[in-house]
Amino acid sequence: MTAQHKIGSGFGHDSTADDVLAGHDLTGKLAIVTGGYSGLGLETTKALTKAGAHVVVPARRPDAAREALAGIDRVEIDELDLGDLESVRGFADRFLASGRSIDIMIDNAAIMACPETRVGPGWEAQFATNHLGHFALVNRLWPALAADGGARVVSVSSTGHRRSDIRWDDLEFRQGYDKWEAYGQAKTANVLFAVQLDALGKDSGVRAFALHPGGILTPLQRHLPREEMVALGWIDADGNLLSPHFKSPEQGAATQVWAATSPQLDGQGGVFCEDSEIAEVSTDDAPGVRPYAIDPAAAARLWTVSAELTGVNAFG
Repeated sequence: MTAQHKIGSGFGHDSTADDVLAGHDLTGKLAIVTGGYSGLGLETTKALTKAGAHVVVPARRPDAAREALAGIDRVEIDELDLGDLESVRGFADRFLASGRSIDIMIDNAAIMACPETRVGPGWEAQFATNHLGHFALVNRLWPALAADGGARVVSVSSTGHRRSDIRWDDLEFRQGYDKWEAYGQAKTANVLFAVQLDALGKDSGVRAFALHPGGILTPLQRHLPREEMVALGWIDADGNLLSPHFKSPEQGAATQVWAATSPQLDGQGGVFCEDSEIAEVSTDDAPGVRPYAIDPAAAARLWTVSAELTGVNAFG
C-alpha cells in the first residue's frame, strides 16, 4: 500500500474539478459514474465530459438523469439500483455485452443518515447501497476494468467514516439502529474496499483510491430535517450556509476527478485522499483518515464478508 502522506499536489480545498482537469485530454476514455446526475456526481460528469471522456451514468431514476444531463455531450444513461443485486447484475451484464473497457470507475452514489430501512435479504440500507452494491458492481465489471491494464476505481467515502469502524458483530444494526453510526460504517467500508481492491487489482494495472469530497450541501442531505442541519451548525434558520469549511459542488467534485485522472498518482493506490491530495493519518480532530479505515487486515476481512453476502467475487 502506498504511504498515506501528502505529496504536494498543488491543489487544495478551493480547487474545482475543472482546475484539476486543466490541460488533460480524456478523449477516448470511458468513465462510469454512479449517481452521476445529481450533486457531486453531476459536477463530476460535467467535468469529465468537458475534458473529452465518454461517461456512462447508471441511474436509479433514469428519467431524472435524462432531465439533469440534457444537453451534455458524450453521456449515456442506463438503469441501476445499487440496493438491488439483480439490478446490479443486469447493468453489468448489459455493459459487458457491449465489449467496451472501462478507464475510470467512480463509485459516487450514496444515501446518508436515512431512517432505518432494509433492502434485499434484510440488509441495512446504507451499508447495502453505499458499500455492497458498489462491491458487487465493481466485481461484476472486473473484466472491463482489467481489459486495458490501466483503470482507476474511485470510492467516494467521507469524513463520516470517523463516526464508526466496521461493526463486525452487528453489521446490519440488528441490536438498535443509529443513522449516523450506520452512515459511518458504510463510509469506512468504502475506504476499506479501495484498500483491498488496490491490493488485488494492482498486478492487473487497476488502482483504487478512496476520498472525502468535503462538506457540500447536495441532495445527499434529503433525509435530514432543516432543524438538524441548524443544530449541526451547517446552516442558519433560513437555510444559509454557516460553515466556512463547506465547498461548492464544483469544488466537491475535484478530489474524485483528481483521484481518477491525475498523473501525480501514477503507480500509487490504496490511499485515502481529500482536498485533491493524499491525506495524512489522523487520530484526533485534524483532517485525515482514521487508521482503522486503511488497515489491510480489516480490508481483507471485509472483502471476504462482502463476497459472502453478495455471492460475487472476481478474485475468488
